[in-house]
Amino acid sequence: MSLNFSNAALYAYLVKGVLHMTNAQCWKRFPTPGDLEREARAHDGTLEALTDLFTAGTPLPGADGMICPFDEAFPVLNPAAPMGERPFLLFYRGNVSLLGDLNRNVAVIGAVDPDEAVRERERAIVGRLTEEGLTIVSGLAKGCDAAAHQMCLEKNGKTIAILPSQLGKIYPAQNRPLAEQIAEADGLLLTEYAKEAAGRNESVKRFTDRDRLQALFTKAVILIASHRRGEGDSGSRYAMESAKKYRTGRYVMYNKEQDFDKPLFGLNQDLLRDEPGVRVLFPSKIRELAEEQNPALLPGGEQIRLELS
Repeated sequence: MSLNFSNAALYAYLVKGVLHMTNAQCWKRFPTPGDLEREARAHDGTLEALTDLFTAGTPLPGADGMICPFDEAFPVLNPAAPMGERPFLLFYRGNVSLLGDLNRNVAVIGAVDPDEAVRERERAIVGRLTEEGLTIVSGLAKGCDAAAHQMCLEKNGKTIAILPSQLGKIYPAQNRPLAEQIAEADGLLLTEYAKEAAGRNESVKRFTDRDRLQALFTKAVILIASHRRGEGDSGSRYAMESAKKYRTGRYVMYNKEQDFDKPLFGLNQDLLRDEPGVRVLFPSKIRELAEEQNPALLPGGEQIRLELS
């Protein structure tokens, strides 16, 4: 299978994957395609070897292609995101055009251990969001993430799975069939990673980095249910914290009469109590959410948009 990539994306792979530059370093040092090319050509031997590798076959198992900020398919980036949190190279499988209008994307996230009642309520929300033509973004994790992707597929909608792993080694393994379904249904699998994590610390960090992309590539993040930190799975808080930083909409599923004494809704309660910008997503408000626009994500707005080569 051939790999889709531009010269600029190949240069980005060299500086990130071979020279190990960080996202912040890349954004600072390479404001134009010419700057990126000059750096790559300063390592001609390595560049030639990479060119041969990438044109001879598929050095990225499971991937259809890779994109960098100088490619048309690269998503608009919210200017509220700090430089170090803006991705500089993305690997994908599937319909990369789903990154073309982030105001059609909403993230649906939550705990890995929801009970059946929570799943049913989530399915109702995702069903309505999908019927409104929104693309459902999540992280392919067990529990709420998987349920969001599955319900979207059942409604013949479009869904994006943002991964903490390379495309050739989907994590978690039990959701590999779901990843295949997403790709085959004209959805998108997306990651920043082409190689295994170097160690445990990097592996753990990839999950929180994955979560910030869910907030960066959507106009809103919807929390289904999550424990408070220290009381159970509370990984969803990273996506909610990123959404606050990026001025992305923040919503929670919550019914005061049903949920006030349930540990699984601890984070939902804390966010509603402590964060003025967090709103309950009532079913009657889903159409309003579908019509909302984040100006920072509009092409031609104030977002970062680099000169294309």
